[in-house]
Amino acid sequence: MSSLDQGAPLGAMAAQGTTSAKRGATLALLAFAQLIIALDLNIVFVALPEIGAGLGFSGQTLQWVVSAYTVFTGGFLLFGGRAADLIGQRRVFIFALWLYALSSLVGGLAWSPQIIIAARAVQGIGGAFLFPATLSLINRLFAEGPERNRALAVWGGAGASGLTLGSLAGGFLTSAFGWPSVFYVNVLLAGIAIIAAFAIIPRDPKPHEHRSFDLPGALTVTAGATLLVFTLVQGPEYGWGSTAIIVSAALAAFFLIAFTMIEAKSADPLMPLRLFHNRSLVAGMTITFLYMATFGALPYFLTVLLQNVHGFTALQTGLAFLVPSVAIATGTQAGERLATRFSTRSTLVGGMIVGAVGTALMVSGATAESSYLSLVPGLIVSGVGQGIVWTAMWIAAASGVAHDQQGVASGMASTTLNVGNAVGMAVLIAIANSQIGELSGNALKIAVADGIQVAFWLAAAGIVVSLLAAMVLPAKAR
Repeated sequence: MSSLDQGAPLGAMAAQGTTSAKRGATLALLAFAQLIIALDLNIVFVALPEIGAGLGFSGQTLQWVVSAYTVFTGGFLLFGGRAADLIGQRRVFIFALWLYALSSLVGGLAWSPQIIIAARAVQGIGGAFLFPATLSLINRLFAEGPERNRALAVWGGAGASGLTLGSLAGGFLTSAFGWPSVFYVNVLLAGIAIIAAFAIIPRDPKPHEHRSFDLPGALTVTAGATLLVFTLVQGPEYGWGSTAIIVSAALAAFFLIAFTMIEAKSADPLMPLRLFHNRSLVAGMTITFLYMATFGALPYFLTVLLQNVHGFTALQTGLAFLVPSVAIATGTQAGERLATRFSTRSTLVGGMIVGAVGTALMVSGATAESSYLSLVPGLIVSGVGQGIVWTAMWIAAASGVAHDQQGVASGMASTTLNVGNAVGMAVLIAIANSQIGELSGNALKIAVADGIQVAFWLAAAGIVVSLLAAMVLPAKAR
């Protein structure tokens, strides 16, 4: 068997005649896939009022257009990561894009709330398979070190661009062609990626012999993770003491404990517990959790500040996000250079400090009377820090992981990313809204702005706490 068949890094591929153009095309496609994922996170938000009016949603059920995607993405990430290892990263990549395309088509054609929610749930499963497949392809095809660092920076920059393009595209498409167009655009983009994948991405290595799929582990972890994310996402809406949330939390704990016991006894586990001996992976997972619990909550509060307090339109809000998105994209490139020149640990520490300072700077601009310009310095500084940490934390999560376990490692780190976002949003929103009560008019705007300031301070404090996780990593580059 050749080194390529064994999943050798792209450096070995080059030795076998792979041109630099082919390598660049492969990275471009993987970055394009990340852009699709990021685009879909924001594009639907802008269209929600139109979707609600067009399909007759009630105020209580419209949130499920967003929540269905979030819950099923979080529940299936580990499943998707392991499937990439066992079935093949290229195969799962293409399969996930097909799920995206077909579910988006159904979403655009939806004639009832139930249909569009089901379509969004399948879209979420597609995202859960696509994200770890894309990330593990980068980690397999690009050699650990400067080459992989550069690839992760390009991939991260595409994600940052996708978040802004999602807001802009959502506003433009909804106003020009109606809400179904925000789904149809995914059909086009996923179709392009599928065609390109067959031509560009190297074939998967031959599957390992005598490998079995850990079905009990897959079922228990998927059920447990899905119920956990459901609990965290819907807890603030249903009430933490409601029967549905208590039962969901209890079942999530039951399934996750059962999963741990199954993995400990399995000869071929879905998630080998020995991976937790990898300090870089564990630190990376901790940082992805804290990153999304802090940095990941900022866009929500910025949207509320700009639209609900300052009266920005959806399109104006999308344009306002250009500044932090450019800053984040710049930070991802800086993160690659810093991690290559120094170490992953020092890069993370530096990025966290910059991000915490920038987030604290945003507090003074988050008042009912402030202007957007007063937010800009903080948005830029925080964005650069976010970009640096984004690149470095994925470098940490992939370090020292064998090629045939990159999928499950990516799934583990992206699962903590998703759960961290749900936890951070639930906690920060609850604290920020605690003083709103029955207020209205200008008093409500002031209370909302005050709550957002508190959320920014707490996010900055959480970023500082994440420094502890970064200190576990080696002090020097390997």
